[in-house]
Amino acid sequence: MPHPKHRFSQTRTAKRRTHDKVEAAQLITCSNCGAKVMYHHVCPECGYYRGKLAIEKAVEA
Repeated sequence: MPHPKHRFSQTRTAKRRTHDKVEAAQLITCSNCGAKVMYHHVCPECGYYRGKLAIEKAVEA
């Protein structure tokens, strides 16, 4: 394995790491029930995706 001859500065390391951050997930509201849902995912509350029923949810009595 090659070894570096010189130490990288903190500025250079920080410049490389500027894009290594965690971003918050983009949420939308479900068109059927109004719950917060991630993009391109079935709503966990009602089971709808893009206005159509995707999963049958059990009804609690």
